Order: sequence, then structure tokens, then C-alpha cells
Amino acid sequence: MSRTITPQEFKEHINKEKNILVLDVRRNADYEADREMIPDAIKRSPEHVEQWAGEIPKDKDVVVYCIRGGSVSNSVVDKLLAAGVSARYIEGGWEAYKKSLKE
Repeated sequence: MSRTITPQEFKEHINKEKNILVLDVRRNADYEADREMIPDAIKRSPEHVEQWAGEIPKDKDVVVYCIRGGSVSNSVVDKLLAAGVSARYIEGGWEAYKKSLKE
């Protein structure tokens, strides 16, 4: 499995697959600037991933997103993969996902 998923692939996948856990890992300042989230996403602090990574079910397909799908998402995915979680992130992050809703 690739470590990324495009916003379009994500939208198709979320409609078909029920075993997905979506994590919003935007930094607090980015989240406070736009509190809207992907439906059913769970907010988690990227700075404390070591503290909550063990709580993530290993039988779920985990998709994370930050503001732009860069270093924050990459770092969280690395730590989740190291913890045995099947994880990937949305390419372009929250900004690309929101833009894809208008297409």
C-alpha cells in the first residue's frame, strides 16, 4: 500500500470501505484557523503521536491529514507504521481535500 492517497481516491474509498479511521493531525494553529473537519474524523495532536499511537486499532485502514499533506502527515504516518498501524496520508492535506469537494 502506498503511503499516500489522493483526495479523489480517498472520497471513493471512504464511500466503499467501512473499516477506515480518519485522523485530523493539523497543528493546533491550523485547526483553530479552520475548525471544519472531514466527517467522522478524530482530532489528534501530531506533537503527541507517541502517546496516542498505541490506541489506534491495527485492524483499521488509517488515513491522516494535516493542512497541506507535508511534513506533519509524513511524520505521523512514519510513527504509526512503526507502531504496526496501516496508515497513509491525503496528498495535499486538508487544503487539497476541500478543493476536491468543489470539483
